Amino acid sequence: MILTVVVRLLVDRRDELGRTRTDIVSRIHHLLLELIPGGAKKFLTRGQASYLLRTAPPPAGIVARTRHDLARELIEELTTIDAKIRAADKQLRQLVTEHGSTLTSLHGIGPSGAARLIGDIADIRRFRTPAHFASWNGAAPLEASSGDQRRHRLSRAGNRRINRVLHIMAIVQLRRDTPGRAYYRRRLAEGKTTMEALRALKRHLSDVVYKRMLHDAKTRGAGETGPGGHTGATLQSSADGPIPTAVSSDKSQPGSATKKPKTKSP
Repeated sequence: MILTVVVRLLVDRRDELGRTRTDIVSRIHHLLLELIPGGAKKFLTRGQASYLLRTAPPPAGIVARTRHDLARELIEELTTIDAKIRAADKQLRQLVTEHGSTLTSLHGIGPSGAARLIGDIADIRRFRTPAHFASWNGAAPLEASSGDQRRHRLSRAGNRRINRVLHIMAIVQLRRDTPGRAYYRRRLAEGKTTMEALRALKRHLSDVVYKRMLHDAKTRGAGETGPGGHTGATLQSSADGPIPTAVSSDKSQPGSATKKPKTKSP
């Protein structure tokens, strides 16, 4: 439990860095629109922004020079933020590995997404079924049928942070030749709209994440030891799992013990 709290604290910090980076890039973009003929693309890396600023026409006038200086200062801040993000990702990757999670092996889940899942969910075994988990994270579409027409709409309930991880996972899988992309195309072939197919894909990926986290939890549980360092019963068990049992080394051995002769009282 302590590790999951640490992961949640660090992934919150990682999200703050991401939001700060987005704000800085947006401000650099607006400044470059005024400094470069034709403007610049919206999403810039630090190297691209630095190159555009170096190759921009020489600033003429105090207003242009001020924009130029502010853009250079923001690019320096972006360099610092990117270094902090890389360090945060490295730390989260180590913690995810220490937790025994294999979530990063799923296409579309990086160290930050895996850490968010671990930090917010803690023990996946508290969800009895994949449907229970999908309802909790908001991936289960809501019924919105009318007459003979059966429709579903997006659920705004549930844990939005986990829902965002699933959304990013779905978008990344659609960009590559993945099982998620094949699933999405099958739903389109069934007559679903693009948004309906995307919602179906997120619901499917929710089940994939649930099964992977459940497998990781069982793997960790198999390696846990009970009191005294013996493998077998643990001090904590899942509410849905089997009752802990003792192994042969903890059971009483067959055969009767040697009886001591009784001493007769005088």
